[in-house]
Amino acid sequence: MLQTHQPLDRPSPSLAGPGLAAAARRAFLATRPAFFTAAVLPVLVGTAWAIASLHRFDGVLLALALAAMVLVHAAANVYNDVGDDQIGADADNTNHIYPYTGGSRFIQSGLLSRREMEWLALGLAAGALALGVVLSLLRGPGVILFGVAGLGLGLLYSLPGAQLSARGIGEAAVAIAFGALPVIGASWLQTGRFDFSAVLLSLPVSAWAAAILVINEVPDVDSDRRVHKRTLVVRWGARGAQWIYGALTAIALAASAIAILRHALPIWYALPALVLAAVSVRALTGISSEPSGRRRLKQSIELTLVTHMVGCLALIIALLSEHAIR
Repeated sequence: MLQTHQPLDRPSPSLAGPGLAAAARRAFLATRPAFFTAAVLPVLVGTAWAIASLHRFDGVLLALALAAMVLVHAAANVYNDVGDDQIGADADNTNHIYPYTGGSRFIQSGLLSRREMEWLALGLAAGALALGVVLSLLRGPGVILFGVAGLGLGLLYSLPGAQLSARGIGEAAVAIAFGALPVIGASWLQTGRFDFSAVLLSLPVSAWAAAILVINEVPDVDSDRRVHKRTLVVRWGARGAQWIYGALTAIALAASAIAILRHALPIWYALPALVLAAVSVRALTGISSEPSGRRRLKQSIELTLVTHMVGCLALIIALLSEHAIR
């Protein structure tokens, strides 16, 4: 069982205070903006593939897609806090590693009430849907399917009753919502075509996104178990989390290799793919629920976030370099 003998990390009390500017700042930080790269980079990967494969690029479509995806991610983050507070997961979580696990802690710190967070999530979701309508007017109703699917998975992940996170499929939902859908959707948005190579390129991104969720579930396993939030880590334990993480690493590497063989990626991408896999294996060894491994677990969480970021950037550079050569 994880234990901590130091004060709980939480948002700074300086965020409290009257005034519209202070309220806006609280609302913005409650969305956990530091993690928006997980929403932005997959869209850029899909757009890079559209540029590399068919030389198609529309800056307006990209800007709208990025804004919509960020709003979807923000709404999902905020509603995740609401859902976990409703079932008592975050309030009961004394082992979280802030700011990576245990939510934003805004509700627990009294900076925003659950009702205020609910309204914030609703407003962000409405904004995402509004941008989806604009995109559908520009590119057709198919945009709505991508948008509703992504937003639906993000909200159903935490929605009491559905709560995909408690059913052992939340990890797959995140992989789809923050991997397959934005990569394939961004490619389709630019080209109007569904492409197997775009699906292939989405697999490493999906695997890296799922790996972030899996390793972030490890510090929260005790509180999740107490409130019957049966994540894969609750079901399989820390040892099982290592196996899942290893499988995701293998999927990312295998998909990259196949993409290289199909000439969707240049041969030189084999080097960063192998380095990323090695870093993931290093992070895997730090997955532990033992108190003595807490510091190393935090380092592994950070390595996982870096793997996602660097991996997506490497894909983008590889694809755009191929476009430049052609």
